[in-house]
Amino acid sequence: MNSKDIQNSTESVRKALKFQFDISCQILDLHLTGLDDEECLWRPGARGLHVTETLDVWHADWPDTEAYDIGPSSIAWLTWHIIFWWSMVLNHSFGDETLTRENVRWPGTMMTVRDKITQLRNEWSIKLETLSDAEFLSCKRTKWPFNDRPFYELAAWLNLELMKNASEIGYCRFLYASQKSSL
Repeated sequence: MNSKDIQNSTESVRKALKFQFDISCQILDLHLTGLDDEECLWRPGARGLHVTETLDVWHADWPDTEAYDIGPSSIAWLTWHIIFWWSMVLNHSFGDETLTRENVRWPGTMMTVRDKITQLRNEWSIKLETLSDAEFLSCKRTKWPFNDRPFYELAAWLNLELMKNASEIGYCRFLYASQKSSL
């Protein structure tokens, strides 16, 4: 394979990942539109991952297991999860690599959640657009949640996480709406 083939291949991978990312963002936007604090903080089950406020600081639960019996997550927790993994990737790939799970807080309202997610989305988009082909293909910046993988695989993982969390938010909104309409 010559350098022109590699460049064309890299460009194709970038375009495919951008296409996936844009669709994932559209689905997330769809499910965040009209979402208010009450619905966001609603708990779909007696148990499940959620956020709690202590002294004006919102903390997120952390699962000890990924077993189904831990219960469904609240939308608040799912939005925190988006903020968590995106912040971690940005900090560990492009920052000082010091951010930990405990340092990532839930913003407290849907308005601030949307603002934070928009800020992370914009920051991520700029980083991807300005990343050289060599960095895009190398493992140099892939440090969290895994390493020794090409950066484009990290970008693909991020797209999957975004789509998964967006879908979970949408499903939780269906549960909330059906529960409200049955009252």
